[in-house]
Amino acid sequence: MSRPMSRSLIDLDGVAKTFGTGDAAVHAFGPVDLDIREGEFLSLLGPSGCGKSTLMLMIAGLLAPSAGSITIAGRKVTGPQTDIGIMFQDNTLVPWRTVRGNIELQLEMRGIPVAERAGRIDALLASVRLDGFADRYPYELSGGMQQRAAFCQAMVHDPPTMLLDEPLGKLDAMTREAIRQDLQSLWIERRPTVIFVTHSIEEAIQLSTRVAVVTPRPGRIEEFIDIDLPFPRDFDVKDTPEFTHYGRHIHKIFRSYGVL
Repeated sequence: MSRPMSRSLIDLDGVAKTFGTGDAAVHAFGPVDLDIREGEFLSLLGPSGCGKSTLMLMIAGLLAPSAGSITIAGRKVTGPQTDIGIMFQDNTLVPWRTVRGNIELQLEMRGIPVAERAGRIDALLASVRLDGFADRYPYELSGGMQQRAAFCQAMVHDPPTMLLDEPLGKLDAMTREAIRQDLQSLWIERRPTVIFVTHSIEEAIQLSTRVAVVTPRPGRIEEFIDIDLPFPRDFDVKDTPEFTHYGRHIHKIFRSYGVL
């Protein structure tokens, strides 16, 4: 499947992060040069502790790089970015609000009138099969349902860019597969630029248009791999020779690091 080239949206130039100073300094990530194209689904794939989440926080403007610069749509990142959607491994739902109330909270914090997005909230809930649970509280939902609600929370203001930091990491295999399909469907429909942090090779291949293979700490990008498989990618795509080829290639890279 060929894809037209899109313009660069996020540019990283010599970005690195070090925590601490002197002999106690920990070189966590980089330096890295990276161009992220508008509308692509890029997975940062690497072992635990390699700096993937650190990179995502720097792109979001929640953590300042120690070296280098980051620009989004030509503007240098100097602080928290408000026009992106973020999901973490632990959802950010507050317990005293219902599912709908949690989603509305994102609009309230951005000064967006809730009434203007009521239809958008209903459509998002329906798309992830939560339309019957809008008035439930987080404690009344399973872990998978909470993550679906958190995804709606991140998407409700129509962000052009989404940063997803291992949002499926704590879910069981069946729930992970179901939410992968939800995420893929919403990306196909709206085509935001997605940066997806994962240590699952299978997950990266199934969801991504491109995979950035990250080395052990300090994380650097070893290789970019374009995933040339048609969308939508259902469960059966994992049995194809092409999927297997990508998996073997990435496994070989990680075996060379000694992490597999």
